[in-house]
Amino acid sequence: MKQNHIYNKVKGLVGLMLLAPLSALLFSGCDDFFDVEPQDKITLEKFWNEKSDVDNVLMGCYSAMQSYGMISRMMIWGEFRSDNVNKGVGTHNDVSLERVLEENIDPSNAYTAWNEFYGVINRCNTVMLYAPQVAAKDPAYSPSELSATIAEATAIRSLCYFYLIRTFCNVPYITTAYIDDTQERDVPVSSFDDVLDSLIVSLERVKGDALTRYPSGTSEKAIYNTARITRDAIHAMLCEMYLWKKDYDNCVKYADLVIDAKKERYKEEHAGYNMDTDNRLNGYPLALDWAGRSSYFFGSAYSNIFGSGNAEESIFELTFSSNSGMLRNGPVNTFYGFGAGNDLQGFVAPSSFLGTDVEDKTYAVFNNEYDSRYYENIRSVGNSVYSIAKYVFTSRLVSVSTPTKPQVASVGSTYSKDNNQSNWIIYRLSDIMLLKAEALVEKMDNANEAEVNTRLRQQAFALVNAVNKRSVCQTTLTDTLVYRDYNTKAKLQTLVMQERQRELMFEGKRWYDLVRRSLRDGNADYLVSCISQKGLENVSLVSNRMKSMKTWPGQLFLPYNLDETKVSENLAKNQNPAYPSGEDSSIKTSAN
Repeated sequence: MKQNHIYNKVKGLVGLMLLAPLSALLFSGCDDFFDVEPQDKITLEKFWNEKSDVDNVLMGCYSAMQSYGMISRMMIWGEFRSDNVNKGVGTHNDVSLERVLEENIDPSNAYTAWNEFYGVINRCNTVMLYAPQVAAKDPAYSPSELSATIAEATAIRSLCYFYLIRTFCNVPYITTAYIDDTQERDVPVSSFDDVLDSLIVSLERVKGDALTRYPSGTSEKAIYNTARITRDAIHAMLCEMYLWKKDYDNCVKYADLVIDAKKERYKEEHAGYNMDTDNRLNGYPLALDWAGRSSYFFGSAYSNIFGSGNAEESIFELTFSSNSGMLRNGPVNTFYGFGAGNDLQGFVAPSSFLGTDVEDKTYAVFNNEYDSRYYENIRSVGNSVYSIAKYVFTSRLVSVSTPTKPQVASVGSTYSKDNNQSNWIIYRLSDIMLLKAEALVEKMDNANEAEVNTRLRQQAFALVNAVNKRSVCQTTLTDTLVYRDYNTKAKLQTLVMQERQRELMFEGKRWYDLVRRSLRDGNADYLVSCISQKGLENVSLVSNRMKSMKTWPGQLFLPYNLDETKVSENLAKNQNPAYPSGEDSSIKTSAN
């Protein structure tokens, strides 16, 4: 009998703790917080007795987010329908993926399954149910620690729901733990706006209880501040949520809290040191991509953010261990590639127009050949074939042969097969800076005084320009973005979208950016103009469907999985009308 995956029951401790050992493996060598060994056959009543029990289950939430199925959906849902990605090598081995890339999706597609996300949600709900009971038993579990636990679990749950509503629009919203067979399974669907409002309210309620920093003192503990939810991570989530809500003042407010916290942290960690000697960063604590005045090499920021991981400008990322035998980032290995030669091509590849972008400049995504992100994101395999470099390479060294006339080439090492250890980044500082820039542009209005719009324009441009200048691979810096060229709101809107595409390419952000803009515009014209560049064979059909007002805005979102609608009347009657039923489909895939 099929079971609705939203309501996977936690029997005893087994369902809750299956993934918990992974978190201990990730931080091998840390203190007892990560080293608790779970027992997998203990009843709930016997297990929830002390703080370490709660900690262990909470770490299971992070481990579940690191699963192949969950990260692969973060990638596919947030990136693969966009103009950034097209078919790679061996795509036909995963028919569901192939149909996503062809924009030929129906409810039987394996990647419409959401059980991993609801599994984490149920784990978080269970933590929030039992943690107060444990605090009442364990005198060592202080009220402030309990509040921090609730804040952390609330934030993880909110992040899962944020992915779900951006992907499916209206979803079942459940805040109680499913631990009993008598509980109702067929829960009504809540609207996008109602869920978003609930997420914001819950995060506003707990934000002050979250830890600003985790204990420091060892190299392992230093990564806690990006590998776990902090107050900065909650502020980052609120920043983006308010942007989707079109509450631009609050978006800016929370962006500033994140930016100011990063500035203060940088001052503490690097007292008296000026990283930005040639004013590339406009005062923001971003990692420099240039190795320094004595060098003609760029790529330092890439190595810091995507190679070493847990960089200072990171806010929250799913962290993997380099220790032998530990969990690996399998989805990057599968979808983006690995190794050397042809093995660098995964199931997906950069859209061909991106690969040729710096030569023919037809689309000018990378607005000039001096943008180091082109070489850090994309690798030429030869014969006009390109592979994704980001997350595949541990470093991308961009060499500039002379300071006056750069000749750019790139080298670097890669992760070997089945050994990708790259962290999957959820939020980093440049992302928040560009979300703030987007909000500032949207605050520009004909009703404003001219000087107000000028100030907003200047502030938004300064943020975008800082992110852009960080990646200009010239030893003598020349601004590649000129303020006077962006003298209207429409031009600035396009600039922000383009900079987010350049900066966050292949990080699971692009499709969501296009959807957010479409919802704001009230049509999919901009989205269609972008995805038409990737050369879909059925581009006219896709364009017509995306622009249809009969099913608007359903075409921007995925349908509910066929198996779910068969066991849930609420899902069946609220199925996305933009898609065929999928009843006759024979899609088979190895997707986890």
